[in-house]
This record gives sequence, structure tokens and C-alpha cells, in this order.
Amino acid sequence: MGRRFILKALLAVMGVAAIFTCQAQSNDKKIAEQRRVIANLEKKIAEDERRIKQLKDNKSSTQERVRLLTRQISTRNDLLEANRRQMGLLDREIARTDSTARALSSDLAREKERYGETVRESYRNYRHGNYLTYLFSSGDFLDMSRRIVLLREAAAKRSERIERIRSLSDEVSQTLDTLTRRQASLDSVKRNLSAQKQRLQRDAQTARNTVRKLSSQEQQTLRNKLAREEQLSVAINELRKLTRGNKEGASFSRKTSNLRLPVVGGTVRRYKGNMAEIVGGKGAAIISIYEGKVLEIKRNRITNKYDVYIAHGQYISSYANLSDVDVAKGDKVARNQRIGTIGSSVNLTTMEMEYKLVFGIYAPTPNVQLKASDCFKK
Repeated sequence: MGRRFILKALLAVMGVAAIFTCQAQSNDKKIAEQRRVIANLEKKIAEDERRIKQLKDNKSSTQERVRLLTRQISTRNDLLEANRRQMGLLDREIARTDSTARALSSDLAREKERYGETVRESYRNYRHGNYLTYLFSSGDFLDMSRRIVLLREAAAKRSERIERIRSLSDEVSQTLDTLTRRQASLDSVKRNLSAQKQRLQRDAQTARNTVRKLSSQEQQTLRNKLAREEQLSVAINELRKLTRGNKEGASFSRKTSNLRLPVVGGTVRRYKGNMAEIVGGKGAAIISIYEGKVLEIKRNRITNKYDVYIAHGQYISSYANLSDVDVAKGDKVARNQRIGTIGSSVNLTTMEMEYKLVFGIYAPTPNVQLKASDCFKK
């Protein structure tokens, strides 16, 4: 009975340990991936800083310096977000590891107490003499056989307790070592986050000072250049070919209106023909304006943000500057379905981070120009 109890307890602890190990491995992968993201962003920032230092001090290079600074500010903001995600992962892992360490320590204390009870029980049973005396005082052969079995079971129980104590001691030690390493990693990330915040403020101030050197016309030229970088990189005419025969969202037409803005809780900053610049809060959801089918998802090579294209029949809506996407190419989407998260951008006037979406709407043929404002008018 005692051995079965010990076996069940051991299997239960092993099961908990297995679950913890799987969770730990999963988190380890996420933490390692975040480290790679942070390393790539830091590399990108270093490259931009090197290019900025190489620029000559003249009007043309001033525009390029501002362009690079705005990109660096955006990248550094992404780096801040990556560090925050890393902190969250480490915080959760530390909490889980600490909980496991406490549970193992409790198990260890209980096992030590049980072992002590086993020793005390043996002492009580055999305190009047040694084991041989205990055996030879048997009433008959069957009694002696029974006592031999009891002695073996007692010895096995003590061995199991000792092995369990040793195993638990090792687990507690390893878990505490892991906890110490996680805490050191978290402290390092916190220091890095603080340093990046200071550098972000420095970059923004440098960019503002540099912009002041440009005339109004030069600033407008720069704004147009930055806007073009944020716009969609896929040829719409090529995408139009993919809409042929598409039945998803086929009820959409140029007369379709009263739709929700694609940025939840967002506001339109400006309309320009078939395009709309919509600002929103950090983490705001991006939704499809109508049911349809995901034609394409591209990553902008300059901004490193995502562009999503959705076909509504033969019409196409586009969503540029997403930080992440929740759909895949070929997916069917419902009206107002979440497709991703709004991405960050740099406001050239203030050099502060903001969150915005560049929305576009396209007719089946290029000679028909739609107005983005018509989609959302009441």
C-alpha cells in the first residue's frame, strides 16, 4: 500500500514537472525569438546611424538625414515594443519558475518529514534488538517469512524516500538557478529599455532641429517622399487580375457607403482621392470594411510594416502600415473582421510616434477613380 502511494505521488509530481517543462520550452522559444527580433532591430539602427554620420552637411543631405532619422525613430520604437514584449515573457516565466520552486520545496519538505517518520517507525519496531534478533524471535517459519518481507519493504521504502529527496533537491537547485538567470535577463532588458527611451527622445530632438533647417517647400517635398515610402508596394493592376471570378464580397460597388472605418476607434486625418490616412490608438484593431477574400500580404521593405489587400468581388481595398496581421493569403474574411493591428509611424511635424493606417480603395478598372470618403459617408 505504501509503495503504491509513493509511486502515485512520484508519477503525479513527474506529470507536473513534464507540464512545466513543456511550458518552459515554449517560453524559451518565444524568448529566443524576441532576442533575435531585438538583435535585428539593433543592427538596423546601427546601420542607419552609420549612414547618418556619413552624410555631408548640405541641403540635399539634410532631407536624407531627416528621412533616415524618422526611419530610425520608427525602428527604435519597434525596439522598445520588442523589449516590452521580452519583459512580459520574462515576467511570466519568472512567476512560473518561482511557483515551481515553491512547489518543489514543499514536496522536498514533505518527503524529508516522511523519511523521518519511516526511520522513527523502524526504530519503534526494532528498538528492542537488531534485525537478526527480530527475525530469530519469530514463532515459526511463516512468521519469519512475513518478517523478512516486512524488513525488505521497510528498506525499500527508505531507499525510495532517499532517492526522492535527492531528486527533489536537484530539481529545487536547478529551478532556483533558472530563476536567478531569468531575473538577471529581466534586469538587463529593463536597463536596455530605459536606455532606448532616452535615445528615442534624443533622436526625436535631433530630427526636429534638422527639420527646422529646411524651408516649407523642402519640408513638403520630404513629407511626400515619406508618404510614398509608406504607401503600397504592390502593383494594383497585377492584383486586379487575381480578382477575376471572385465571388466573395461581390455585392460591393462604387455606391457602397456607410461602412465602418477600418481602424477601430480611429479618426480620418485626411482624404486624398482613393486614399485615406486614419490615425488611432496604440494596439488598435484593423478590420476589413466588407466581406471578401485576402488577395495578398506584403511586408514593406522600407517601413518593415505589413500591407494587406482584400478583394470584394472585383473591387480591392488596401490596408498599409500594419504592425502584425491575423489573416493569411486566400482567407475569406467577414465584414468588420479583424485582420491585424495598427502600426506606428513618425509625425514629421512633431517627430513623435503615432499610430496610423493608410487605406485605399480601387475599382475593377484603372480608368475609374473611387473616393475613399464615399465608403464611409453616412
